[in-house]
Amino acid sequence: MSLEGPDGAGKSRAAGRLAEHLRARGVAVTLTREPGGTRLGEQIRALLLDRDAAERVPEADALLFSAARSQLVQEVIRPALDRGDVVVCDRFAASTLAYQGYGAGVDLESLRLMESLAVDGTRPDLVLLLDTPVEIGLGRRGIGDPAELTRFEDASRHDLAFHERVRRGYLALAEADPERWRVVDGDREPARVDAELFRLVDEFLASDELSGALARMHQ
Repeated sequence: MSLEGPDGAGKSRAAGRLAEHLRARGVAVTLTREPGGTRLGEQIRALLLDRDAAERVPEADALLFSAARSQLVQEVIRPALDRGDVVVCDRFAASTLAYQGYGAGVDLESLRLMESLAVDGTRPDLVLLLDTPVEIGLGRRGIGDPAELTRFEDASRHDLAFHERVRRGYLALAEADPERWRVVDGDREPARVDAELFRLVDEFLASDELSGALARMHQ
């Protein structure tokens, strides 16, 4: 499963709490993130998010994200699934569609072709979208150390209109795929967000969806 959402939605915190919740239930969990999760992925992450890095066209960003994703799938996600773990990933391929596609205007079909090569059939069975108003999310990020802001949170490079397009893109993706996506209101106290995420995941794990997904994986 993956957690998605605009900057400042609380995905990283929520992913960690969700992994803790599942482990407390006795579920084997692999927690990872995008970009990152592997040595190559972390090197690409540093390049992608560095506010002082050279300017790049959004197509180049999409290719870099896809390279990190491909390594993560082959090195971390697939071995974890083969062990029977539940994978909790802080962002996955939907982020590229939302940011480089809806946000920056790269052709969505071209991005989907990139995604297809990178994931090679490996997709989250459950996508949890933490939907948060842009001003709220960026405001949360702005409270912290300015040195920790990424290229995508730098207003001189990505303005409010960009982030609004990203948010609308996420909602469009969720609307187009209601079987896999669940939209969670991220503009609430963390404990309330956590409670809803736990409920959604517990319902998913208790359903036939997971057993069917695992059966397909091992065919």
